[in-house]
Amino acid sequence: MDRGLERGPERGLLTRTVDGVLRRTAQRVPDRTAVRYADRTWSYAELDAAVSTAAAVLRDPEGAGLAAGDRVATYAHNSDAYLIAFLACARAGLVHVPVNHHLTGEDLDYVLHQSGSSLVLADPALAGRVPEDFPVRPLRDAPDSLLAALAAPRPYDADRDPGDLVQLLYTSGTTALPKGAMMTHRALVHAYASAIDALDLGEDDRPVHSLPLYHSAQMHVFLLPYLAVGAENTIVDGPEPAVLFDLVASGRCDSLFAPPTVWIGLANHPDFATRDLAALGKAYYGASIMPVPVLERLRARLPGLRFYNCFGQSEIGPLATVLGPDEHEGRMESCGRPVRHVEARVVDEDGADVPPGTPGEVVYRSPQLCSGYWDKPEETAAAFRGGWFHSGDLAVRDEEGYLTVVDRVKDVINSGGVLVASRQVEDALYTHPAVAEAAVVGLPDERWIEAVTAVVVPRGQVTEAELLAHAREKLAHFKAPKRVLFVDELPRNASGKILKRELRDRFGAA
Repeated sequence: MDRGLERGPERGLLTRTVDGVLRRTAQRVPDRTAVRYADRTWSYAELDAAVSTAAAVLRDPEGAGLAAGDRVATYAHNSDAYLIAFLACARAGLVHVPVNHHLTGEDLDYVLHQSGSSLVLADPALAGRVPEDFPVRPLRDAPDSLLAALAAPRPYDADRDPGDLVQLLYTSGTTALPKGAMMTHRALVHAYASAIDALDLGEDDRPVHSLPLYHSAQMHVFLLPYLAVGAENTIVDGPEPAVLFDLVASGRCDSLFAPPTVWIGLANHPDFATRDLAALGKAYYGASIMPVPVLERLRARLPGLRFYNCFGQSEIGPLATVLGPDEHEGRMESCGRPVRHVEARVVDEDGADVPPGTPGEVVYRSPQLCSGYWDKPEETAAAFRGGWFHSGDLAVRDEEGYLTVVDRVKDVINSGGVLVASRQVEDALYTHPAVAEAAVVGLPDERWIEAVTAVVVPRGQVTEAELLAHAREKLAHFKAPKRVLFVDELPRNASGKILKRELRDRFGAA
């Protein structure tokens, strides 16, 4: 028998499968509240029973009639039903395909066809977008929905192999078409154990899950690991500042994960300075680089709040490194050190380790890693060349093993033959009080090859000349922007990552 993970903080994860994480907690604390969403509350026993019923419904020959290994797409907003659908797929031996609910047209068509999904579970308001060649079942808010079917409980049990695929996690596609990272039960269970250990997740925490559940970070770094330890979870529709402030002020939330874009929005909100936020004890950020000046403002306002920097990517579950709250001093730009089940190196183009302090690509080896990309053998071989997964992230490693991400390899700017990391330029711009958000890209230029260009969302009145002068005071001349472009908002994907490819396409021909 595969005993799974037995030592230390992972003791509560003696299970072989994703759905087994919930089943084990339901056996241990059946009457404890597991999840709240809107006006519905589920105990751990009730949630586990709902997952079994949903699994039986999906495998029923007279219903969907799905077979083990079939792909089931979920195209929906946050809800308790979304969580149940994912866990039901895991229990039923199906492969869950979470789909960004913002996708439409060709983008939606690509993911559904590339994954070969046999069924789409969709919110009724979104169902009309699904191509006609895919069968659709309402996820909720309809008499024939999967959620409504839970009113007639049905048992379902099966012994799944930990090596079975359980989810296709489509990458964000910031530089190319999305790829479906093939995640097994074993990979995700290891990732949950790493998250519990590195992020100090405990059964007494009261986390709120406000980011999209189709994104790997909210689901796999927080919601499932918190179910594993038996915490009381609240799911909300989105990261609305007023909702989050109310939950914290009422004592219903003491743990929150959000990408930098959301933390920036919270810090800039007029109520941030006046609301009682003392109950918030743990703040997790990740999915993109947090500007140091923004982090400093947050820490100044909430000095007792413990900050954790979470770094990784979908292909690794998605947590690879963590900078804990006691590690921030003196290294606030760092994303920390590898979590328990991840081994990381920083290498040059030939795959050789670079000395400390020298930029190189981060590569990983881990049981948390995906098995490859769905139906993309060439991309899989390229990503796993040399026996290590190549992340595409450029970083430096110090003598103590702390990593600091410099940039995405494809986002480094070649200005006049000198390589410039966009992050350093962005941090310099964020020190100006009139900069709400900033993204730095390289745009084609006859003289410089690529001209360092800042795209800024302003806060208040500011001119291009002012920001150029400010940047030149902070940076070496070759790193300072040659231009500043003002926009109302920056393009982002669901995880909060700025889509620099879109900025280059939009302004590159200007």
